[in-house]
Amino acid sequence: MSLEWRGAAVAPNDEMPAPESWEPVTVPGRPAAFAGAEAVAYETAFDDPRDGDEEHVELVLEGAYAHTRVWCNGERVAASDSYVAPLRVELPDAEDYRVVVECRAPTDRFGGLHATDALPAERCVPGIWWGAELRTHPDPYVRTLRARPRVTDDGATVDVTATVVADDDLDDRLTISLRPEGSRRGGGTMDRPRVATESGRATVDHAVDVPEPALWWPRDRGEQARYVVRAKLGEDAASTTTGIRSVSHDDALRVNGERVPARGVTLLDPTPADVERAAEANANLVRVRAQGVPPAVVEACDEHGLLLWADLPLTGPGNFDADRGRAMATALVDALAGHPSFAAVGVHDEPVDPYADGLGSGLLDRLRFRWRAWRASYDAGDAERVAEAVDAVPTFPVVGPPGVGPDAVTLYPGWRYGGVDDLAWLCDHYGVGDVVGGYGAAAGADDAGQSHQARVVKAVAERLRRRETAVATLDSLRDAGDDAIGVIAADGSPRPAYEALAASYEPTQVVLADPTPGESDVCLLHDRPARATVTVEWDHDGDREQTEHTVSAFGRVTVGSLSLAAGDEVTLAVAVDGDVVTNEYTIDEDI
Repeated sequence: MSLEWRGAAVAPNDEMPAPESWEPVTVPGRPAAFAGAEAVAYETAFDDPRDGDEEHVELVLEGAYAHTRVWCNGERVAASDSYVAPLRVELPDAEDYRVVVECRAPTDRFGGLHATDALPAERCVPGIWWGAELRTHPDPYVRTLRARPRVTDDGATVDVTATVVADDDLDDRLTISLRPEGSRRGGGTMDRPRVATESGRATVDHAVDVPEPALWWPRDRGEQARYVVRAKLGEDAASTTTGIRSVSHDDALRVNGERVPARGVTLLDPTPADVERAAEANANLVRVRAQGVPPAVVEACDEHGLLLWADLPLTGPGNFDADRGRAMATALVDALAGHPSFAAVGVHDEPVDPYADGLGSGLLDRLRFRWRAWRASYDAGDAERVAEAVDAVPTFPVVGPPGVGPDAVTLYPGWRYGGVDDLAWLCDHYGVGDVVGGYGAAAGADDAGQSHQARVVKAVAERLRRRETAVATLDSLRDAGDDAIGVIAADGSPRPAYEALAASYEPTQVVLADPTPGESDVCLLHDRPARATVTVEWDHDGDREQTEHTVSAFGRVTVGSLSLAAGDEVTLAVAVDGDVVTNEYTIDEDI
């Protein structure tokens, strides 16, 4: 049922909001007229929507940012302090309804990027951001259905949790079925666990065994097989879609036990279109940075085969309530664990102020960097305690710069400090590990600035891949405001760095080890699980050379060398599995 809404900025207090005037608004949405408001109230009115045998009315709000209270016909009926999971509101019996929803900006540390100036004010309006749906149900009905898959020695098991609501005592069978999505055959099953309860609510937990599962794989490693789980009780049914896979991280990121080098991008203002743009740039992972994940975005990741790294909405320096963080982490996992793309959780993003902006590459600047990094201490105890609440996927408790012992490092040589050649020193001196949560450069307004961004993005991406970094994440894919750090502008227009990234992220690619004047190796990067024989060709200012090489799974091979001068044009190409992939360079004095 479609609802009409009105909104108003309000001063938060303990009472139901009663503004002097309301104005029409679109829900879900972020009314720009209320940008900067501490709290916004939303009102809708409707007649009893139930028909026939329907006895229950439910309002489902998704992305209600961030502290939310709900009144129905003047009575408070629900509240939530986390927008990372849906808020389901059971409405009382009535002939007509007036619902008021108040959304407040958070006053604690869990506002994430929306509590900073990293996003424009109109993107941070307290509101119902992702969905508002009125649902009606018979009695009894299945209120919620969650499916959490796990790979086992005998195949796989899908742990199903269903919440059942009944007005009267109930003793029945809940029919749970699992079927392959779409036209794919085989692998289906059906069980009928008992559900018995007095009037009210009951939870049914049931494990569905899948002897020969079709596994979900990232986009360049296999198919994105998925299953539909359905729970039927009487005349009511609920369904959800899931996929079977395992994710782990040791010396590499592994999906279904197999190594998957992750080529990632950060999303600051995530949309399904951004997931498609990431896939077109040959990424196989997206990191939704320091905020909740819209359902449409995780569904797009499932469909397109991109791994999802989801952060808690926690960023910047300052202490936080670890118990609150654990509760939010649990809610995040409950919302995402059924999605096969869900691959990692980050807890505390950038926990110290930037300390190295403007430093160069010389000896004195490196000494200054060391001094500032040494002073930038951080106690990770609370972040690690929050991470312990996550049992579904690997966690990165601290995402930040060298010097604070991050689990996922952020590195910006060539932009905020130093040059690209400082990358090896940063990695080796600080032992930054194999997970990079952010790298990149801002784009200037002119052609020179955009060209510099493209050179930095390309050089760092390729050097991280040569180091066999398990997860390398570009920061960022698309601008969210006016800071121009994306390889795509806020309106979706690609910058030169987008094409450079796409070339650098090809699973099999040939690169220059050092695209500056002087001698440079020509290196073959092969991020595929099978040995391959490839043909490599390079064109150096019209001089061509071709060679054939055999490269092992996930191999790195030096296939030649070139003597480069400023202004040289170099085109590299590799033929693999019937495809030809190219990579182009213009040699510059410095990056």
